[in-house]
Amino acid sequence: MADSHSFNPSILREYDIRGTVGDTLGAADLFAIGRAFGTLLIRAGGKSAATGYDGRLSSPELEAALAEGLRAAGVDVKRIGLGPTPMLYFATYHLGTDAGLMVTGSHNPPEFNGVKMVMQGRSFFGADIQKLGAMSAQGDVATGSGDEARIEVMDAYVARLLQDFDGAKPLTVAWDAGNGAAGEALVKMVAGLPGRHVLLNETIDGTFPAHHPDPTVEKNLAQLKDAVAANGCDLGIAFDGDGDRIGIVDGRGRVLWGDQLLAILARDVLAAHPGATIIADVKTSTVFFEEIERLGGRPMMWKTGHSHIKSKMAEIGAPLAGEMSAHIFFKDCYYGYDDALYAAIRLLNVLNGTEASLGDLLDAMPKTVSTPEIRFDCADERKFQVVEEVRARLATETGIDVHGMDGVRVQSADGWWLLRASNTQPVLVARCEAADAGALARLKSALAGQLAQSNVAVPDL
Repeated sequence: MADSHSFNPSILREYDIRGTVGDTLGAADLFAIGRAFGTLLIRAGGKSAATGYDGRLSSPELEAALAEGLRAAGVDVKRIGLGPTPMLYFATYHLGTDAGLMVTGSHNPPEFNGVKMVMQGRSFFGADIQKLGAMSAQGDVATGSGDEARIEVMDAYVARLLQDFDGAKPLTVAWDAGNGAAGEALVKMVAGLPGRHVLLNETIDGTFPAHHPDPTVEKNLAQLKDAVAANGCDLGIAFDGDGDRIGIVDGRGRVLWGDQLLAILARDVLAAHPGATIIADVKTSTVFFEEIERLGGRPMMWKTGHSHIKSKMAEIGAPLAGEMSAHIFFKDCYYGYDDALYAAIRLLNVLNGTEASLGDLLDAMPKTVSTPEIRFDCADERKFQVVEEVRARLATETGIDVHGMDGVRVQSADGWWLLRASNTQPVLVARCEAADAGALARLKSALAGQLAQSNVAVPDL
């Protein structure tokens, strides 16, 4: 293959590389990604990389091309095969590689695929990805002949998950793997747990026949809720397409959103690390920040995006972090990356350590009224500009506090509203939260007014 390669610019995203297979993304792109990434790794003093792939029909071919590209740059490649993204992250530690690359379309529809990357223990994102694209287009790539090995790590990964399980309470749990890449690991993991386990959609199938593999969309949890009710389960746990995001329902079928789950998981972490900082993204409820303070911790608000969160965790040494999108990151006893199977183990530990049910823990939290995450179309070339226009107008308003680290989060006597540009799609994202319905209506009105002033079609808030 030629040394230079130009990518469709739409696939070079903020947190990963992602496109539509056969349209914007193909095997030649994966070879070029491997070659350019491998070049950067070699120049940084690295030599080896692990690769893995999810259950999508296109993934085996794309991973093979990726591995070939890495070897063409002189990188020694350890191919771990099919499994969840966190198993690939685990492999970089377990096998001692300098980098890891996962072929996955995450929670996107079946026709999507892409690559998530880590290099020398840190997330590879943002400017790194843009640099990779520029190097490839210029043909600025190394030439070498790296070695290749196929290595099985599934059993070691599952053993590591179970290592931190603590408890013997015979819980009844429903699990929905969503036909995603976590299926095989899940089957092996629950075999090592006490209690009764009901498995749904554990067969890996890249067409996702049961439902879309995104557990943060409530309609995708309908089957799990039914299983919890039919089997008298204590809780239900679901995973996204590549196993790095989690969905939770309690014994009554109520969804726990990412910030609620994070607050519950923080109980054990703060007991072990009094006063520690727990990080959450800008979409997170006020209830989370108040709960962390009540538990004796220090809450920190940070930018949305798994790569941003992981980087900030590493910078300040936080033992736990999470997002509304249900990426949960444990550094306490673990590696600091987002692993939904591991988060499930830690949630079971919390429930093993209390007489309260998951529903009881949810009921004990203060109640607010809020919108879900509202996403509406806005062109890539316009979305950040809209946010800046809103920010400028808010600078002249009184009676509000504006947090501007990632979009604008506006705090007032009524509660808060958020407007930010997605880093991965041509959309704006909004959310509002208040103590009561009247206050929520006023927040929605304020947000809608700002959007109207920027000539953005106001969505149904």
